[in-house]
Amino acid sequence: MKVAIIYNKNVSKVINKFGMQNKEIYNPNTIKRVAKALEDGGHNVSIIDGDMHVIERIQDFMPQVMEGEKMGMVFNMAYGIQGESRYTHIPSMLEMLGIPYVGSSPTGHALALDKVVAKIILQKHNIPTPNFWVLSDQDFEVEEFDFPVIVKPKMESVSFGLKVVDNIPDLRKAVKYILDEFQQPALVEQFIPGREFAVGLLGNNPVDAFPVLEIDLENDPNGIQTFEDKTAKPKGKICPADLPAEKALEMINLSKEAFRVLQLRDFARVDFRMDKDGNVYILELNSMASLGPSGSYPFAANVAGYDYKALVNRMLDVSALRYFTNTPFESDAEKVYKKVSLDTKIRGFLRNRQSNIEKLLEEMVNINSFVRNVEGVNQLGALVKKNLSQLGFSHQAFPQVEVGNVHYFSNSESEEIDILLLGSLDTDIKRASHEYYFDSEQKLFGTGIWENKGGLTVLISALQSLKFTRLLKKFKIGILLTSDESLQGKFASGIVKNISNNAKYVLGLHGAFVDGGLVTSRSGAALYHCHANLIKNDDATLVSDAVSFLTKLVAAWVDLSDPDKGLVIAPRKFNIETNITDPYVNASVNLSVRFNELKQVDKLDSKIMKVIPKKYKKYIDLQLEGGLRRPSMIKTEKVDQLWKKIKNIAERLDIILREEHRWSSADICYVDERIFQIDGLGPAGAKPSNKSEYILRHSLLERAALLAIIITELNGEVAKK
Repeated sequence: MKVAIIYNKNVSKVINKFGMQNKEIYNPNTIKRVAKALEDGGHNVSIIDGDMHVIERIQDFMPQVMEGEKMGMVFNMAYGIQGESRYTHIPSMLEMLGIPYVGSSPTGHALALDKVVAKIILQKHNIPTPNFWVLSDQDFEVEEFDFPVIVKPKMESVSFGLKVVDNIPDLRKAVKYILDEFQQPALVEQFIPGREFAVGLLGNNPVDAFPVLEIDLENDPNGIQTFEDKTAKPKGKICPADLPAEKALEMINLSKEAFRVLQLRDFARVDFRMDKDGNVYILELNSMASLGPSGSYPFAANVAGYDYKALVNRMLDVSALRYFTNTPFESDAEKVYKKVSLDTKIRGFLRNRQSNIEKLLEEMVNINSFVRNVEGVNQLGALVKKNLSQLGFSHQAFPQVEVGNVHYFSNSESEEIDILLLGSLDTDIKRASHEYYFDSEQKLFGTGIWENKGGLTVLISALQSLKFTRLLKKFKIGILLTSDESLQGKFASGIVKNISNNAKYVLGLHGAFVDGGLVTSRSGAALYHCHANLIKNDDATLVSDAVSFLTKLVAAWVDLSDPDKGLVIAPRKFNIETNITDPYVNASVNLSVRFNELKQVDKLDSKIMKVIPKKYKKYIDLQLEGGLRRPSMIKTEKVDQLWKKIKNIAERLDIILREEHRWSSADICYVDERIFQIDGLGPAGAKPSNKSEYILRHSLLERAALLAIIITELNGEVAKK
């Protein structure tokens, strides 16, 4: 299942700073620990910052569910950034977007977070809770308070601002602190000397309770646990608490009843005080019980038999069951006790190296590798060579004078290889238009980042993960990087043909489209250049006739297109220069052709010449040259078999893939059609016209994991044969 962990990382990313500012935030190490637990449970995990860009990030990672696909979920760990009822903000957005999530609804969070409302509801249902007062001004009129009292913010958690006082002057000071520091009313609650307990709840129908946990106040009946205690020096925990069985059961039953009346779901923690006479009182319910390493919730869960991995996966399970009770749902919780899968190891390795992977990509993108910039193309090739040499790959260069060198890498001494990974180094963007690397929260931008450099980064990252899992040496892998793909493989075509003939599988590293397209066929390319001059220059009327003729001629050529059969003809450039006073016509036309079958091009030469009327040959000198530039990649039975194999792997990894025909040609078109082949294994993104080329940030790791698993499983297929 796709699982997005949302938490608050950068609280400054809002339109305006407004209202109460949140002081509660998860340690990033805890977020990583939860992510690893979910990955160990077999899930495809992404960590997302819950700021004003959260909707776009979720949409990129978790696209709209189509027929037959699994719906993903959010593991909500976002406490909110600012304003009232901050726990409700992300759940409310998720409700609007139609995305399932772990934890309580906006209603449940709002009721539990507002301690005054929660206590009123508890009292209404005869659930014991200490008496209380609400103060909105430090200059309150003196009332009959049952001192000692404890002062706290009305709508905060994790023991922020706690202060026990036993007189009016100290009470005024404590109230003023709450008003100034938290910008909200102060809850003044009768303090219950005695012992402090917590009950962890997990589930919905039924709700299960962990053993009652006691906070070790070191026999101090007036002791409390402040926020500083929880973060700097957590008090000890005793679980199960030393209580009579009936008293523990009483707390558990009260906890479940409070959980119900406050409309909570999935999980929560209920805090109690017990006085010297054994009377118990609910202090509050935390609808987002902390999963931090010192938290009482995971501590009690461990006593109940859930280690950390099992707890996190069980939290996801109970939430998923709540949403998907009418559809088959296979729990992943039991998987965490089994041997960690290869998928999990690879994903964990890649996630932990995300910053390094993005730095490598940035270095690649910032190298200008325009196809005619020989120095830049070779610089990029040297960078790739440096990384692959560290992985044990040998290197062979094919020098090219007009463009950069073609590179071949292999970890096998034999010419025969199992898998050939095919990529390119050059781009078609001239030096002056090169766009250097920049990023947003969810996208990475720069020249070549989608077309080829993202795929090169995916390649290196996937191989690094295989080395980490000690599998790389078991595979015979070749890597061929061309330097003239922008020129239709003018120089490298023969190299591609020769090396690919020694491979059982060829995998292309071009970028995928945003919807997850994997390329199972590509159009071939042909290019024709037509040059026309006016032969006679003594008649001005011939100028207009010639222009009219050339315009109609180009239209006639375009009409030779047959889109239904994959044949498309379009003028790439059409320039005409004329003069009537001193009659002349000079015209040039580049015709770009895309086709699916080679025989379409074989017939095209004669068809192009046939549409030229003979009468115009008397006064117009028309020269036509060109033809086939690159063949097409045909979807054969072997391509279809490979597509289905990869599709099954992707479904297991919760990665969306769609089959796609791409109209653009590429070097993989030179691979013999009798070889298993597929393209588009680079990261998802786009190369919009006149806009910045980009990839989706999360797809960089996703595609690296996919490629690594593909290599592993294709090697297994080869071994069977």
